[in-house]
Amino acid sequence: MDEFNKREIEYIISSFKCPKNFRCYKSGFKDICKVEDTGQELFVKCLEEDPRQCPFALRLGSYFCKCPLRIYIINKLKK
Repeated sequence: MDEFNKREIEYIISSFKCPKNFRCYKSGFKDICKVEDTGQELFVKCLEEDPRQCPFALRLGSYFCKCPLRIYIINKLKK
């Protein structure tokens, strides 16, 4: 990961509390939830088996993820 993305991620992390303690970032994106890019800047489609357990899940017909860090990761890092 380049320095720009690292700074962006650190800024995002400083802007909210994560109930999972930023496990996705701390694992080097190995322990990360499954999502699909929707082309939106505000949410991504959640592909987890039971998204109801996630505090970032938003049901709009399907489930969507509104975690700012997860959205950045899929949109900018394509992971």
